[in-house]
Amino acid sequence: MTKNQALYLIILFPVLIFSQKQPKEFVSKKDSLLPGTSTSISFTIENGTSENKIYDIRIETSDLFIIPIITKNEFSVPAGENAVYIVPLRIASEAPQGKYTIKLYGTGKTDSEQIIRSSEIIISGNRKLSLTAIDFPEFVKAGEIIKASFLLKNNGNMTENLILESKNAIVDHDASLSLPPGETKIITISKNTNPDLGKNEYQNLNLSVYSPDNPAENQSLYTSTKIIAVKPAEDDIYHRLPVSASLAFIGMKNRGNYQDGFQGELYGKGSLDKENKGELEFHAVTKNPVEFNSFTKYEEYFISYRRNDFFIHLGDKNYSSSYLTEFARYGRGAEIRYNFKKISLGGFYNHPRFFRDIKDEFNVYSTFKLNKESEITAGYLYKIPRQDEISYSFNGMKLDSNAHLPYATGKLKLNKNIDASGEISYSKTDKTEGNAYMLQVSGNFERINGSMMYMRASPQFSGYFSNTSTFNGNLQFKILKRLSVFTNYVQDARNFQRDTLYLAAPYRKFFQYGISYRYLKNGTIMFYNGYQRYKDRLEPREFDYNEKYFRISIDQQLGIFQLNLESQFGNTDNYLTAFSGNSSFYTINLGFEKFKTSFNVYGSYAITSRYQLQNQKQFYYGARVMSRFSSKTFLSIFYQNNYMPEEYYNDRNLFELLFHQQLFQGHEFDLSGRYTLQRGELGNKDFIFSLRYTWRLNIPVQKIAEYTTLSGNISNMGVKKVDGIRLLLGSHLAVTDKSGNFIFKNVVPGDYLLEIDRSTTEIDDIPDVTLPASVLLTNKDHIFNFGLTTAAEIQGHIEFNEASGNNQLSFAQFPLKKEKKKRESIILEASNGEQTYRKIAFIGDVFDFTYLRPGDWTLKIYRNGLDKRYKISMAVFHFMLKPSEIKNLTINVVKQQSEIRYQQESIKVGYNEIKKKK
Repeated sequence: MTKNQALYLIILFPVLIFSQKQPKEFVSKKDSLLPGTSTSISFTIENGTSENKIYDIRIETSDLFIIPIITKNEFSVPAGENAVYIVPLRIASEAPQGKYTIKLYGTGKTDSEQIIRSSEIIISGNRKLSLTAIDFPEFVKAGEIIKASFLLKNNGNMTENLILESKNAIVDHDASLSLPPGETKIITISKNTNPDLGKNEYQNLNLSVYSPDNPAENQSLYTSTKIIAVKPAEDDIYHRLPVSASLAFIGMKNRGNYQDGFQGELYGKGSLDKENKGELEFHAVTKNPVEFNSFTKYEEYFISYRRNDFFIHLGDKNYSSSYLTEFARYGRGAEIRYNFKKISLGGFYNHPRFFRDIKDEFNVYSTFKLNKESEITAGYLYKIPRQDEISYSFNGMKLDSNAHLPYATGKLKLNKNIDASGEISYSKTDKTEGNAYMLQVSGNFERINGSMMYMRASPQFSGYFSNTSTFNGNLQFKILKRLSVFTNYVQDARNFQRDTLYLAAPYRKFFQYGISYRYLKNGTIMFYNGYQRYKDRLEPREFDYNEKYFRISIDQQLGIFQLNLESQFGNTDNYLTAFSGNSSFYTINLGFEKFKTSFNVYGSYAITSRYQLQNQKQFYYGARVMSRFSSKTFLSIFYQNNYMPEEYYNDRNLFELLFHQQLFQGHEFDLSGRYTLQRGELGNKDFIFSLRYTWRLNIPVQKIAEYTTLSGNISNMGVKKVDGIRLLLGSHLAVTDKSGNFIFKNVVPGDYLLEIDRSTTEIDDIPDVTLPASVLLTNKDHIFNFGLTTAAEIQGHIEFNEASGNNQLSFAQFPLKKEKKKRESIILEASNGEQTYRKIAFIGDVFDFTYLRPGDWTLKIYRNGLDKRYKISMAVFHFMLKPSEIKNLTINVVKQQSEIRYQQESIKVGYNEIKKKK
């Protein structure tokens, strides 16, 4: 069987089948039809007369997308019989979802009898989106805009309402788009690049397209572009240690006396080798010319070194052995530690600077790691007292002799939700013995989390705590997603051996419980109830009270404003003055940020019975403004009229001005001025100012590379000149001589991008290699040669042919109904293996690819959803481009049609259903 015969049989098969006598139950498919397919429907024609009848049949459809294959025909119906007329239909791929009507008009040849029959078909919905990356740059220079374009096509038969999104770029179109069936849209996205980029990097841009009605069919594509640094950070052949040196002039009016002077500071921290295995840190601060407070630095000297598992420290620091024995003791000394695989050994010597009860102390310890998150430590602390000094202990206890304090601590991960830690310690002097222990547990579960800590020290314990106990605990339970309850309990330790550098906070004991409800995404309200005990540790006391209270707190975001409102109502028993009364507080905090500046305003009004007077009125207010004008300039202004007496143990700002300015790279200037309440003061204001200059430098500590060179030659491959051409290598510049030679000297090894300045070449000159080119320079001389030739070009035209010889498939005898015309497009891709360019071109238009490197090129044509009736005669072209050549191509697109050639007499299609009796 020949190819043409097989084709005719396939096309005529439905007609031949339906021309036979069919059973009465004949049914044609009329619903859930898909676009781009063929089907057929049937019409029953009755002949109730005693004569044979012949009808001229004409078929019409309600839409151009429903195309009858045979529009006109003759059909005979025998006398007294019914016959079925089959109408084959082709449904265009663009046919929208919905109902369509097909009508049959028949006219009798002998008696001009008119018959009209109609039938409906249903086209089902078909969703099919395609997203293709069309054009994006392989590289851009830092500071330029990356632009990428995508082709979006609706290959379905429904109008799609689409949302366009990009996670890291700007979509250069409306965020929403309506795309009819068969239509295409070019979407472009763009992103600015950082002009100050220090290193070359790749940037991925993405585009996502989805329909709110069908979010599962999300189309997403990425493009990748290399960003070339035009201001590359200079790599260094030295590994350097960051160091800062500063000199400050400080003046202070301290309780009526004025003091001033200079204070110098030197600080450095960093690794001593490029592998970052050894880290060095040092700090030196000269004597403070004014009395020390929280806003000035105290005299300090230390140096420490850490490498792998080894650590050593010489000088000042907070030395700590354990929580119970020596929690934090600032002094001058030395510490050493070495970590083996599972065991660590260490120890320190410390001469305290702010606690005169202790002259010297020694500590040794060993830690054993059970696993990654669990360990046990055993240690020994030896304290030597100052027998001739006055005791500064809060509990009045003074060491009567040298003290021995062995201790053991543990930290355990019980399971993934529960952690536990604890300590036990024993102390012994010539006259006393004591002990202490501590236990801490925390748990974190899906709906509940909490922690608790209990510590107790005996009256004769000679560690950091003595004759005291403390308990802290909190618990939070999440009832619903937005609703949770919580409780807190705190009981401070009464007696501890704190450094005299700072004052101790007042003694606290409080318990509270409450409920939190997040009524909006950015709004929360909390209710508290509880009691609190506050007692001043200084003499004479300013407060000593017990208070029961109820508190309401609201946090709400209102646009750019963050608002906090709080009210507290309490009943106070004042043990200092032996009366009881009410205490009420009303507080507001308002903050917002605008123009690189943050603003915060605070106000509080209280009527309280906590202090010397009953129903004493207090009003606190303040504000802070912080502005970062640029990355080099910063300004902060703060004011608060007063503080609550409970905060006496801190240095407190009443007014503060801070100004920072980077003069130029590595040189900074700071100015500060403050009115303060010093520790222990309630009303006497002091003034302090500081003018500081800082020099940040990097000291070379290891040479990690040698300078290298990159040289080469640009050969003349038919261009006018190869001299005077500028080449760029990062921030380095080279110019070719008459022979095309160039050289880059004293280049730091690293990854660079070599590019040519096209403004120094002819407009059509093009290198025979891909530039910019990535060049990895190591500690040796490198050579990079290439040639300069003239660019080639591809031009072409896309021709459309309605018919093409034997490829034409059409009904010879019956003309087709004129179809709706629409512009069809294809994608052209030109590639030489290293470079690829793509374009969208419409049928009937011209196209071109300019500035192409001579060599072997391949042009591929992609259908881009081209209608199935269209055929690309030749989809791939291979050719060699010569310098300055303009290659002309013609791309033929052919429209294919079904061809059936009938005999002079048409085929009769029908069957006998009922023979009527005469």
